[in-house]
Amino acid sequence: MLGGTAILLTVLVGIIMPTFASAMRSEPNAVPYTTLALDLPALPASAQTEAAIAALAFDGEIGPDWRIARVSAGQTLSDIFREQSLSPSDLHRAIDAQKDATALRRIRPGTEFAFDIDAAGNLKAMRFDRDESTRVVLEFSADKVTEVIEDRAIERRVQIAHGVISRSLFEAADQAGMSDPMVLKLANAFGYDIDFAQDLRVGDSFSVIYDQLYREGERLRDGDIVAATFVNQGKRYTAIRYTDARGETLYYTEDGRPLRKAFLRTPVEFTRISSRFTSGRMHPVLGRMRAHRGVDYAAPSGTPIRAAGDGKITFRGWQNGYGNVVIIQHKGRYTTLYGHMSRFANAKVGQHVSQGSVIGYVGMTGLATGPHLHYEFRLDGKHRDPLTVTLPKEEPLPASELARFQTRSAPLLARLKQVESTRLARAD
Repeated sequence: MLGGTAILLTVLVGIIMPTFASAMRSEPNAVPYTTLALDLPALPASAQTEAAIAALAFDGEIGPDWRIARVSAGQTLSDIFREQSLSPSDLHRAIDAQKDATALRRIRPGTEFAFDIDAAGNLKAMRFDRDESTRVVLEFSADKVTEVIEDRAIERRVQIAHGVISRSLFEAADQAGMSDPMVLKLANAFGYDIDFAQDLRVGDSFSVIYDQLYREGERLRDGDIVAATFVNQGKRYTAIRYTDARGETLYYTEDGRPLRKAFLRTPVEFTRISSRFTSGRMHPVLGRMRAHRGVDYAAPSGTPIRAAGDGKITFRGWQNGYGNVVIIQHKGRYTTLYGHMSRFANAKVGQHVSQGSVIGYVGMTGLATGPHLHYEFRLDGKHRDPLTVTLPKEEPLPASELARFQTRSAPLLARLKQVESTRLARAD
């Protein structure tokens, strides 16, 4: 009992004493507080811009809900309108609303069209690219179609690539980051000096400065080769792209001489040489010995045949043995002949043609046992072997142009040499 009484007294003291102490404690004097209205600092410009953008996002206006349609092979614009459940009258209104409706009349696979169509199926707007730098938006209302033109800036970005051939040119270029179309441009630039089908060797190398086209940060396509070097079997070739005062763009050597020769060595893409230039061979049709004063290039029927050089067509028609034949006169002393054509291109007698323009197509008309091009090269009326004849070179840039060319080419040449030396140092 005494123990229980002691515990009870202890609890009572623990409760009563704090309460008593709190009751006896005096409150300190109250501290007065003053409230001031302070102006907030101005938002930084970036925050103001973001706030404005956010306000636009919630202003109740909704932009066009574009439906994207991409043209497939064989499709017409009528097909695309039908797929979008749009009427032919909408198409006619779109075409009639433009001064230049070429982009709608001549569509290509891969082209994109966008449509804004309301819930009732009515066409509100249509969007497409007229060209790489121009976008057209057609806004449809009940009584008219309004055309809005938007300019889209094209940006050129310079790229640099270097490769060494170990297996093939395409493989080396791919490892250097170049696309196949850019490889073909490289081959075309040096095609007058290097036979890319037969002359390439392991260890050959190339350095290329080229550009790529971008629009709104998105890559569109490859541009052009600006400058390049190619080392083939130990010999170094250089190509500098330059546009002269007349507006003609060619590739030039370091000393300002065009890489383009006056004549193509071969005017057709061929599979093999089926017969060479010779003073005597057994004619496959006539069955007797006879001189063969040209070169036969075997190729599939319909393969385009190109003019070997600039000149004027002096004959276009049928000749015994040659079948369908074209003869071109070049710069007074030179003539070329193209025989056994399946058909002619549009060029007529008396018309001037440019080097590389299509003048006809491979066939086997006349005395021929298979489709091929019979090609002859004549100097002052005398036959020369097209495979070995020394072709005349293009004239170099005149002195007035040469100084401008050298000013523009100097930094490109320095950059190419820097790339080559850096790669050689890494290889060592």
